[in-house]
Amino acid sequence: MAFLLKKLLDSTIPSNSNSTSISSSSSTSNSNSTSSLATHVSLSNQIIACSSSSTGEFDRIPLDVFMQILKLLGPKEAAKLTVICKSWKLIVSDNMFWISYLQNQQGPWDSMFFAETNLRSGYPLRTYPSRMQSFMHIYGQRSQVPGAIIIDGGSGYCKFGWSKYDSPSGRAATFLEFGNLESPLYSRLRHFFATIYSRMHVKSSTQPTVVSIPITQSENTQAAKTARRQLKEAIYSALFDMNVPSVCAVSQATLALFAARRTSGIVVNIGFNQTSVVPILHGKIMHDVGVEAVGVGAIKLTGYLREQMQQRNLRFSSLYTVRTLKENLCYVAIDYEAELRKDTEGSFEVPVEGWFTLKQERFQTGEILFQPRIAGLSAMGLHQAVALCIDHCHDARLTPDETWFKTIVLAGGTACLPGLVERLEKELRLILPSSLSNGIRVIPPPYGADSAWYGAQLLSNLSTFPNSWCITKKEFRPKSRRNFIW
Repeated sequence: MAFLLKKLLDSTIPSNSNSTSISSSSSTSNSNSTSSLATHVSLSNQIIACSSSSTGEFDRIPLDVFMQILKLLGPKEAAKLTVICKSWKLIVSDNMFWISYLQNQQGPWDSMFFAETNLRSGYPLRTYPSRMQSFMHIYGQRSQVPGAIIIDGGSGYCKFGWSKYDSPSGRAATFLEFGNLESPLYSRLRHFFATIYSRMHVKSSTQPTVVSIPITQSENTQAAKTARRQLKEAIYSALFDMNVPSVCAVSQATLALFAARRTSGIVVNIGFNQTSVVPILHGKIMHDVGVEAVGVGAIKLTGYLREQMQQRNLRFSSLYTVRTLKENLCYVAIDYEAELRKDTEGSFEVPVEGWFTLKQERFQTGEILFQPRIAGLSAMGLHQAVALCIDHCHDARLTPDETWFKTIVLAGGTACLPGLVERLEKELRLILPSSLSNGIRVIPPPYGADSAWYGAQLLSNLSTFPNSWCITKKEFRPKSRRNFIW
């Protein structure tokens, strides 16, 4: 070890450099990043607390150079330095030092930090700040996490892939009637999961699996509770009967909230068939407060745009063309009446089909989220459903801190329409009293249509995964009669 350190020292420090003591060099360090500065200050304070010869011959090295040497060693070699003596252990075990290693790993650092400080204990989530964890320990645990297969399915489309990858590796149409108890749900789920494993070229028995649970049966009636429980049991049963070693099944809304680095808030999920407004407190869906369901989803917007294009005699070969135009040309008007008086013409080229030009259809399509009646739909507007949910959260008084329901996270591909965030914030401030509207913040989908998938990725890459979030087949049977956490 000493030979390796000296070798790195010789290659890092010029022979004519002026050495300074580590304990005094923190005042002259010119770090370019906040995290590096925090690292220097933290380490300097620890070294000052030790004896003047705390690191032996390395006391002569300036702190910033000393830190670079430690980083060049790499995490495995750096961890071995903790056994040299107490002083070295204090230095090398410093959280900021290991955060610098974690920042070089896959995924955004802020999401990783959120997950390790809020989700690693599993469900139920902690409602109080936990003691700062050792990030050296967390780094070691994360390097041993087996990873998982993530399946984020809904009534329309499914995203699937490996948790260690940067993004979903595949997409497929599902069209599973998750909310229809009359259909043979178990057999359809079994076929659906088998298809996913086949496309990924992996055996179901090799990896844990994280599955998103679609938002169905939003009411709080006994029948709805039974339907939700049966759906969860069918998901677990189908996977365990395929010899999956452990399973984590979590609501899509909860996963989308985690992807936005929140554990509490209101998730507005614009799904394939409907839009769900879901209040979540400390990771748990508040069905007692009320989940609002609006019968306007992505397929309704696509269908409305198709009707408008047919009225203008615009020829297209498939619904895919219409959906492509919706995703690339449509937006939500901040002021609908003012937008009607503007020239809003825009064009887009669809591969194979050619160029298409849309006019008022560009913003009228998204307007049915707020005014469903213009498309002949008898449903409340999106802003009205969210305002109703906020009002219910306020009346429930679940916690003294009422700011939790003023964070509104959008999810779903249609939620990515430009202007939707600003329009929803504007409408909420118009219909809610100032006591409720003050502090409201609408957050756009953190990962677009894949937000739930990335929320599952956070869980499956946790240092405590799979033990903290998954259950095994042996554990499932005794718990099958209980009410599931999700």
